[in-house]
Amino acid sequence: MQEIKVRQENQSDVKAIAVVNQSAFGGEAEAQLVAVVRASKSFIPELSLVAEVGERLAGHILLFHAHLDRQGKQAQVLALAPMSVVPSQSHRGIGSALLQAAIAKAASLGYKAIVVIGHPDYYRRFGFESAAKWGIHSSLPVPGDSITAKELVAGALEGGGLLCYPPEFTKLFKQPLV
Repeated sequence: MQEIKVRQENQSDVKAIAVVNQSAFGGEAEAQLVAVVRASKSFIPELSLVAEVGERLAGHILLFHAHLDRQGKQAQVLALAPMSVVPSQSHRGIGSALLQAAIAKAASLGYKAIVVIGHPDYYRRFGFESAAKWGIHSSLPVPGDSITAKELVAGALEGGGLLCYPPEFTKLFKQPLV
């Protein structure tokens, strides 16, 4: 098996990242989401990571700024969306390598927590827990049990709150994507 190299995305990766997301999700929605977040104030270049296998891009993960609304007070968190792996490369540890690298990088940059919507059984393997544990819920129309979170700093999620995504994300999420 070839080595998986995880690194920060660079400008020459933009088109390949779109292809990875289109391939992984079978459509344009996630590729559009990445493009919208990348162009927003919520984008954190150091937390848009790619996985290379044999000099080819095989995966991508994106963490960006979001916040918890706690009755008018805001607590910053990171949101994870999307994480993608080219289907022909799945089950080789690429997603795990991306997620572990993203968690480590976020912690090293001083971020306190990560929240993700989707596949709770997968994310629990990496220490994510039900967001309901902290009283976190989302304004997006998603099942509550699909939201998981991970504290990078103990106590960071105490007090819970409404998970608020950047306006660009929310607008795109609520519109039909072509």
